Amino acid sequence: MSTNLLGFFTPWVIYAFITLFHYFLPARQVTGYVTDSQTGKKLTYRLNGRLVLILSISLWFALGCFKIVDYQWLYTIRWYSLAGAFTLGLLFTFWIVLSAPSTGKSLFADLFLGRLENPQFFSGKIDSKMWLYLIGAVMLQLNVLSFSAFHYFEFGAAASSGIFLCAAMLTYFIFDYLTFEEVHLYTYDFFAERVGFKLGWGCLTFYPYFYAVALWSTVYLPNPHLTTLQLIACFLVFIFGWTLARGANMQKFYFKTQPGRSFLGIIPETVTDGQRTLLVNGFWGASRHINYLGEILMASGIALSVGYPGSFWPWLYPLYYVALLLPRQLDDDKRCADKYGELWNVYTQKVKYRIIPYLY
Repeated sequence: MSTNLLGFFTPWVIYAFITLFHYFLPARQVTGYVTDSQTGKKLTYRLNGRLVLILSISLWFALGCFKIVDYQWLYTIRWYSLAGAFTLGLLFTFWIVLSAPSTGKSLFADLFLGRLENPQFFSGKIDSKMWLYLIGAVMLQLNVLSFSAFHYFEFGAAASSGIFLCAAMLTYFIFDYLTFEEVHLYTYDFFAERVGFKLGWGCLTFYPYFYAVALWSTVYLPNPHLTTLQLIACFLVFIFGWTLARGANMQKFYFKTQPGRSFLGIIPETVTDGQRTLLVNGFWGASRHINYLGEILMASGIALSVGYPGSFWPWLYPLYYVALLLPRQLDDDKRCADKYGELWNVYTQKVKYRIIPYLY
């Protein structure tokens, strides 16, 4: 079988292994935030993402160590692998959308946004959204490892510290997400989005390949020789962004699950209409979507770390977050205004800024 064909089907094989790991490995059974429209009960989820990630990394390392699959393989076949993931993402989209009843919107809208809100399979053992995010995260991690391996073997002692810092920050981002899987059950994607091209193709193709664009576009380039202070500055931008994103998500999670509990010493302050309550202090007092600012800053730290700030390609990653999150903020604010009515007006008087404190 040719390298091209092997490369094309590589993500198919990897996704199959990830699915098997997710299905058979031990998992925590967790009740989420979303209510099943048919039963009226909260959906439950099997969470074992970090274990699946560790096993997948171990398998990647073992295959390389025993020279079964080269450490650089995913970099070598990256374009064919991307084509295979692209095709699989389209097939998944058509299957998950066309097998469900129409929402009443156009076929194009249904294909892009989806028809099913929270489909689960195999008696609830696999939740489509959690499975998609797990696939994307693990494949991204394997790409990050393989791309970094290519850089190391290509340049040896002259390799760039910035490349490895970028890989380390992406790895931290992935482990962090899969460590706090339960927290993300309370985020926008789970209660507001359906499963179609945007989520399906997005997680099977866009997430694991595009998120590595900073490495993809620079691992073949020579060492730009960033200074230690420059590397520290990149890391500080990333970790400040992570603090905002993770802190906001954790504060909201505890507020939803244990309303009276303080977080990092922050005692919840709220506005209420007697039936519904909104959080107005801590991270959520700084802006209505402070976590979005955190995501953009993390991506900016990653883009800067590779050491080519004048190159357009690494900046596609933070620009993507801007393009994604600004419309999402507008949509989320509209949803909240419809849901909370006058309480939302009270809330926005308390928390005036949408994303960036004192600016927007």
